[in-house]
Amino acid sequence: MRGKGKRVDTLIEVKNLMKIYNPGENEVRALNDVSLQIKKGEFVAIIGQSGSGKSTFMNMLGCLDVPTSGSYFLNGKDVAGLSDDELSDIRNQEIGFIFQGFNLIPNLTALENVELPLIYRNVPAAKRHELSVASLKKVGLEHRMDHKPSEMSGGQQQRVAIARALAAAPPVILADEPTGNLDSASSKEIMQILRELYEEGRTVILITHDNKIAASAKRVIRIMDGKIVSDTSYEEEWQHKNINEIAEEIEEEGEKELENV
Repeated sequence: MRGKGKRVDTLIEVKNLMKIYNPGENEVRALNDVSLQIKKGEFVAIIGQSGSGKSTFMNMLGCLDVPTSGSYFLNGKDVAGLSDDELSDIRNQEIGFIFQGFNLIPNLTALENVELPLIYRNVPAAKRHELSVASLKKVGLEHRMDHKPSEMSGGQQQRVAIARALAAAPPVILADEPTGNLDSASSKEIMQILRELYEEGRTVILITHDNKIAASAKRVIRIMDGKIVSDTSYEEEWQHKNINEIAEEIEEEGEKELENV
């Protein structure tokens, strides 16, 4: 659980990040001079509409793509100029991904899906099994370990995906529109799990277009036209407001930014 005396360290530091497509006359600046820091143990939402640059930014943070220029330090290591193989290693070691489409292997059971990234990390079979079972228990799916994705609901599949992201205890949980394919009841369950992970001290970064989903985070960064237009802490609001009230504040903030464009 969170202690008041917890040491605060910078986990992610991005400086002057640029991502330019079609350089030249018709260039598109998907990211335009983006800089920010995220500390260990933060719960951050990055919010933006389609075309805002948030997905490009997610790809950079997740080491799925490299910037045109600028620096990106993840856990003290500059990853902006690494090769594909080096980026693959970083993804395996440092980041637990949760995607909108679950990205489970259809012919593998829930347990086998969770074990998969541990195989890539060369974790011994017995330890792999132990970590995967513990991870599935954490998301309430110990009774579904032998089920394949087609035998589970969307909410259950996303819980398997969260268990897979957690199993190797990576420093960063990166969730890209994690409730995008779910009904409201399942969405609440998934957001509750992410909040619990944050309460346990994990670093959670949530990418979303939805104000209500973003309201689960304690810090909300809004991206528009490839730039960060606001970076707001909702730490105080968490103490005395409900999630709907915070979502309304986030929406008002977004409307103000649109008026300023």
